Amino acid sequence: MTTLEVLGTCHHDCPDSCGWVATSVDGVLTSVKGNKKHPFSKGELCPKVNKFVGRVNHENRLLTPLIRTGVKGSGEFREATWDEALELVVSEFSRVKDTYGGEAILPWWSAGTQGLIQNSGTSNALFALLGSSTQYGSVCGAASGFGMATVYGHGLGTDPLQCEHSDQIILWGTNTRLTNRHLWPTIAKAQKDGAKVIVVDPIRTITADKADQHIQPLPGTDVAMLLAIINVLIADDLVDHDYVSAHALGFEELAAHVVNSTPEWAAPLCGVDAETIRDLARSIGTIPATMIRGLIGVEHHFSGPTMYRLSAMIPVLTGSHKTLGGGFARSVGAWAEVDDVDGGVVAGLASVVAPNAGQRRSLRQPALGESLTQLADPIHALFIWNGNPVLSMPDSAAVRRGLEREDLFTVVSEHFMTDTARYADVIFPAAMETEMVDVMPAWGHLWLGWNEPATDPLGEAVPNTELFRRLAKAFGFDQPELHLSDMDLIKMAVGDHVDIEAMRRDGYVRVTNYPENYLPYENGGFHTPSGKAELVAESFGAVGVSHLPEWIPVAEGPGSPQMDRHPLFLQTPKKATRFLNTSYSDLPAHADLETKPHIELDLADAEVRGLTEGDTARVFNDRASLTLPVAITDRLRPGVVSVPWGYVDSAYGDATGSVNDLTNAADTEFGAGSNYGDTLVQVEAI
Repeated sequence: MTTLEVLGTCHHDCPDSCGWVATSVDGVLTSVKGNKKHPFSKGELCPKVNKFVGRVNHENRLLTPLIRTGVKGSGEFREATWDEALELVVSEFSRVKDTYGGEAILPWWSAGTQGLIQNSGTSNALFALLGSSTQYGSVCGAASGFGMATVYGHGLGTDPLQCEHSDQIILWGTNTRLTNRHLWPTIAKAQKDGAKVIVVDPIRTITADKADQHIQPLPGTDVAMLLAIINVLIADDLVDHDYVSAHALGFEELAAHVVNSTPEWAAPLCGVDAETIRDLARSIGTIPATMIRGLIGVEHHFSGPTMYRLSAMIPVLTGSHKTLGGGFARSVGAWAEVDDVDGGVVAGLASVVAPNAGQRRSLRQPALGESLTQLADPIHALFIWNGNPVLSMPDSAAVRRGLEREDLFTVVSEHFMTDTARYADVIFPAAMETEMVDVMPAWGHLWLGWNEPATDPLGEAVPNTELFRRLAKAFGFDQPELHLSDMDLIKMAVGDHVDIEAMRRDGYVRVTNYPENYLPYENGGFHTPSGKAELVAESFGAVGVSHLPEWIPVAEGPGSPQMDRHPLFLQTPKKATRFLNTSYSDLPAHADLETKPHIELDLADAEVRGLTEGDTARVFNDRASLTLPVAITDRLRPGVVSVPWGYVDSAYGDATGSVNDLTNAADTEFGAGSNYGDTLVQVEAI
């Protein structure tokens, strides 16, 4: 019997990027446990990854290439050899290119793995040679990063672990105990030591349960509240004028801009009492060690980038960047890209093998439904990996309609027969994290993680890097850049800045340009051309960013004419503990232990509609309709309805669809994000 124990890192799109120890016996994965030596996760894995062995060895896993035999969406396939499947893909993609041009091909991927080389590998270079369309933006991260960059020059914030030293922690739009669980012990310790914890969230989450204060604004109204906070900071002279004078541009313009944005102005927009807003502002302005922590939820609005822009301004105005435990914490993993690693080096292979790579048509990643149904020059060949867009993209009904097109040839790389894979013409079997090598650049802490394979891939599954090597060979592309080994790609990405052998030995390595207790903006040093924080958008006006941040009512927001027909704000929270995104929600060990999809309503909204606990109701708008059981809750305020997210189509009963069929796929104000949270619906009794 041969036992192998290796160090690895969780690949999921999560700020925690936990370290693990994977064990195999005679080539079969037998155990995945937390690495107790990992400095952030400290030996704990979340409930979904605790069952990773069952996922890897599951009987329903896809282990051979498949070719469709039934109608699209039926899930009817036959097994095929790799050569046969590759030949069909090359034939169809070549036909599309010859008939419609290369831009009729679209590669689409998300963050099914965050790995430095396995996320997209050499795909950019491969598809550049085909002259395909490409994608820009993202449902998560793009809008918030861009919003922050309008002030700081990039999207890099303070290390959230420094909240250990905070006297006040504001968790804005983040359910930390569920979605960033390994940060919570640090917050809890700070709270025990006297720090005040404030949660700003339309839903009373399990994190809000543990807070000292919960502020519950209407969804998408954060910008109004933040403008009012800045109004109070300036009106009450709670500004660090020395810091602002030395390290910021545009203070006088900002002060004039917010003079009428009082708490009394914001209160009816936000549904939050004016004195609550004023008290929050004054506590921020008088407690230097105030850490504001923002994550993904709040950016899923038209105004999401502006929310991040304003949040980033606050520690500039108060000077809390000078204080350990102060600042604004969004993503810190990106600090790795400043010095230690650069995944863009691998992505940049496209310009090496295809000099015109940057001139191709670019389509917004969250708007896949629109790209498949509304383009004047349609997409005729689609390649999907690292994602399940039929469930995860906004306006999923449009994605489904697009995938049903008979003139669209679709290829999917997957682990299981997901709701997206069911629409494929060809499916390639994908390797799992314990079966491939990678480096994981975390975005919620400062450690790069190594991932050593514990076994070979099961069946005929392959890592993404090998998939694209095989595709390149099948297309006849012999450029060396397309055939680099995984270790060559890792060395290219991390360069000489990281001791790869030390990372491999220990399982992690800390980002070297962010030392302990480092205050990145203590003395300015912003990444704008001037080196100063831009309270006015001097560097970004040419790309559609307004000079000064404003409250802008939107089509599916407060005051919208749509509210006459669809008066409720829809929230789609991650609520299950054994799955968060769409991975794992199709496995009985996870899904069967969670509550089925349901409509949550405040008692007042339920009574108006004649609804009681357990009734069946329809939640709908002009995009879609779902019929679900009703749950009455005190966790929502009136005017807000919640349908939890992450469930597979079959969990909704006989109807084809999911909660994202209802959600809004429109662009954000800037930053190429998505408006999941700006969705209006009505609920009526069945």
